[in-house]
Amino acid sequence: MTAGRDDETGTIARKAQRMEEARKRRSDSPWYGLGMFGLVGWSVAVPTVAGTALGIWIDGRWPGEVSWTLTLLVGGAILGALNAWYWVQREGRDD
Repeated sequence: MTAGRDDETGTIARKAQRMEEARKRRSDSPWYGLGMFGLVGWSVAVPTVAGTALGIWIDGRWPGEVSWTLTLLVGGAILGALNAWYWVQREGRDD
């Protein structure tokens, strides 16, 4: 009965070792770097474009002294930079 249990333990240990090696190799891939580059780019671009679009809409609807387009463009860029920083920090912790 213990021989079967030892086989299971060995199988689980080998699978865990293979999974750990695959995780280490994943970060060395050029595709991983390219994917991270794209993730960071989109995490900055989306809030910036959304803020700009909202600012244009507000400026068109309620014109005033303050340029909401510029204000929300800067706000979106700051939010995007914080978002990108979060993702880079999160991926860095996995190593």
